[in-house]
Amino acid sequence: MHCQETTGPVTLDDCCKDGKEKGTDSQDCTRLPLISESTTCRIAQEQCCVAVLEDNICSNGINMAKDQGSCDALLSGSTCETKTAKVCCECCLLGRAAQEQGLTCDLNLSVSYQCGLVSRACCMDKSPESDGNLEVYVENTTVWCHCLGNNTCSCFGGYKLKPDGKNCEDINECLLGSHHCRTGERCINTLGSYRCQREISCGTGYELTDSNTCKGHSLCIGEDLLFYKSIRSLMFIFSSDINECLSGTGPCPPGQVCFNTVGSYTCQRNSVNCGRGYHLNAEGTRCVDIDECAGPDNTCAGHGCINLVGTYRCECRTGFIFNSITRVCDDINECRHYPGRLCAHKCENILGSYKCSCTTGFKLASDGRNCDDINECESGPCSQECANVYGSYQCYCRRGYQLSDVDGITCEDIDECALPTGGHICSYRCHNTPGSFQCMCPMKGYTLAPNGRSCQDVDECVTGTHTCSDTESCFNVQGGFRCLNFDCPPNYRRSGETTARVDRSDTIRCIKFCQPNDISCVLDPVHSVSHTVISLPTFREFTKPEEIVFLRSITPSHYPHVDSPDIVYDIQEGNVQNSFDIIKRFEHGMIVGVIRQVKPLVGPLSTVLKLAMNYVTNGVVSHRNIINVHIYVSEFWF
Repeated sequence: MHCQETTGPVTLDDCCKDGKEKGTDSQDCTRLPLISESTTCRIAQEQCCVAVLEDNICSNGINMAKDQGSCDALLSGSTCETKTAKVCCECCLLGRAAQEQGLTCDLNLSVSYQCGLVSRACCMDKSPESDGNLEVYVENTTVWCHCLGNNTCSCFGGYKLKPDGKNCEDINECLLGSHHCRTGERCINTLGSYRCQREISCGTGYELTDSNTCKGHSLCIGEDLLFYKSIRSLMFIFSSDINECLSGTGPCPPGQVCFNTVGSYTCQRNSVNCGRGYHLNAEGTRCVDIDECAGPDNTCAGHGCINLVGTYRCECRTGFIFNSITRVCDDINECRHYPGRLCAHKCENILGSYKCSCTTGFKLASDGRNCDDINECESGPCSQECANVYGSYQCYCRRGYQLSDVDGITCEDIDECALPTGGHICSYRCHNTPGSFQCMCPMKGYTLAPNGRSCQDVDECVTGTHTCSDTESCFNVQGGFRCLNFDCPPNYRRSGETTARVDRSDTIRCIKFCQPNDISCVLDPVHSVSHTVISLPTFREFTKPEEIVFLRSITPSHYPHVDSPDIVYDIQEGNVQNSFDIIKRFEHGMIVGVIRQVKPLVGPLSTVLKLAMNYVTNGVVSHRNIINVHIYVSEFWF
C-alpha cells in the first residue's frame, strides 16, 4: 500500500479534510490515496468523503423537487445514488405540500428520520416566517445555521455544528441524557429541542396541558360539580387506585411505555426512532448500538470484522480494501494501482494478490518479482556455436559455414568455389570441401604457393628436374622448361659481356671475331648476336600494353666523339599479328629500348622476336647488335 508522505503528525481533522476534498472532486471513496497508515485515519477519510458525496446526492434530489416539482426522472434508476436522491426529492415534495396546504411543518408521519428532516427543511424554506437566511443540506441532518463573519458559522439552540464547519445537525437530548424531564415524565426528541410527556394521565375531569400540567374542566351547574366531587371523594375513600406501571416487572412488553389510568393502564409503543446501526434497548427507552460483527451471517465474508458505534467496518485481509458503500472487502488490483512497480515484466492480478511472470527468454527470479535471463545455450540449440544474449540467444557458424535462412540455427557449408568471386579464389581450379575449399594447380610445371591459393612455376632448371643434355642450355618457362642449343655463327664467339644488356632472363651473347684480312667480316655492321628466353602468361584482362623486354645501352653523351651516334631500334622478324612494338626512352643516363606486348596472345604459343639495335651516325648505320628474344606464351594466366 502506497501512502503519501507528510511533514508532521496527521490528525483526524487532517484525515477528514482530505476525505471531504476527495468527495468534493467526486472521487471513489473506497480507493482514496491514504495520507497515513493509521486505520482510524483511513476510516475518517472514507466516512468524510462519503458524507460529502451523500450530501451532494441528496441536495441534487432536493433541487429537483424545488425546480421541477417532480421526481419522475429518478424513478427508473436502481443505483444507490439514484435511490438516495429519490428519497430526498420525494420527502422535499411532502414538505412543500404541507406548506401549501397550511399544515404545520412538523408532520406527524412515520417516515424515516432523514425524510422528516428533509420534509421540514423544504417546508420551512418557503414559509412566510422564513427569513431567507436558512441553508439546507440534508443527509441525516437538517442545517439551521447563520454566518458570524470571517467565513465562520454557528448553530441555533438545539443544534450542533458538523465537522465541516458549515452545516448543523439536531442534538438528540433524549439519547444523550441532557434533558430535564422529571420522574414520571418521558423524554420525546424534537427538531432543535425535546419535550417531556407525563406518563400518568390526569384523571377524570382533567386534561394534560402544553406545560405538562393537569387542568380541570369547568362545570356549568354547581350542583353537578358538588355531586361529582362527592362521588370522587367517596370512591377514593373506599378504594385507592393502583398504579400498575410502578410494578417491578412492568406490565407492558419491551419497546412499549406504560400509562396508568384509573383502575387500569394502557401500553403505547415507544416512538423513539433509531437510525441505521442502532436499535431500541430491551426497555425501549433508548437507542443502543447494533453489533453487526456478532451476527451469524458472516458480515465481512471471512475477513475481520470491527464493530463501530452505529456501524461496522471490515478489517480486510492483505490484498483487499474495504468499500464503505457496499460495505464489503473488494479485491485490490495491484497491477493497475501500481503499474510498473510490482513486477519487472508482466503482472497478473489474482484474488487478494498478484502474480509476476516473465517474457520469453527470461525466468522468474527467487524474489518472485524480477526476471533473470535464461542461458539458452546450455541446452545446445545451435548446430555449431551459440552466444547467449540478454533475453535470447544467437547462433553463429565457424569459418566456411553460414547460418540457415530457414531456421536460423543450422549451419550450412559455404561453397566458396560457387561464389561470384570464386574464380579469383584459386589461381587454377577450386575444389569445395565441408567448411572450406582447396585450390589445385596443373599437374606439371606448377606447385601450390604457401598461401594455398596461387600456383607458382617450378624452375626445373634450378631444381635439376629438366631433361636437357650437356650440350643444351636449360631455359625455364612458365609451366615447364626448354632445352636450347645456341651456336654462334661464323666469325662470332661467345662472350659474357656485351654493350647491350637484356633484363628479365639469362642471355647468350656472341661477339664478332674476324679473322685477319677478312675484309667482309670487318665491313659487316653486326657486332653481336644475342639469344634470350622469356615466358609470358595468357593475360586474362589485357587493358594496356605490357612491357616485357628492356634493352639498355650507354647514351651518346658518354661517347668521347662529338658526333655521337643515334640508336634506332627495329623489330625485324617474328612479330606475330603485330602483337609487339618497341619504343625508346632515357632512364638514369642510359638509352633504353622497351619491347611491349600491345595485343593479347592466347597460349600455348611461341615465337622468336628478332630485334635490331642500330647505331646511326650521320644517317649511316655504323654498327648493329642483333637480339633474338625467344618468347613462350603459357596457356595459363599465372
